[in-house]
Amino acid sequence: MLVRDLMQTNLRTVLGTQTVGEVIAALAEGHVSGLPVVDRHGRLEGVITATDVLDALAECEDAAARDTLLEDTLVQEIMTPRPQTITPDATAKEAAQQLLYLEVHRLFVEEDGKLVGVISTTDLVRALAAERV
Repeated sequence: MLVRDLMQTNLRTVLGTQTVGEVIAALAEGHVSGLPVVDRHGRLEGVITATDVLDALAECEDAAARDTLLEDTLVQEIMTPRPQTITPDATAKEAAQQLLYLEVHRLFVEEDGKLVGVISTTDLVRALAAERV
């Protein structure tokens, strides 16, 4: 089984120039815990996760600081740059090993330098439960 058979291809993306408040809304709307951050040409720059947002919120000392974070802080300021990637032709086993080794929950799938999908621990567990792997 290959990554291309299990990956999600209907990706929501965000720009590094969007605000943290906008990303929170996108995470909630998409029912996801992380989103790829792309540049204006659609190239992968980073990943922004619910954990990144929660860590930034935890550092806020008061309501004014939280408001500033949500309204004025850009995604690129708190995102994780250079997210982990894999190719669509990698095996499910290789993806699982990479997820475990790197201690991440998702790998972005790139083909010829273009973002084409994402595979997560949930995708692998879903395939295992359906006996596809």
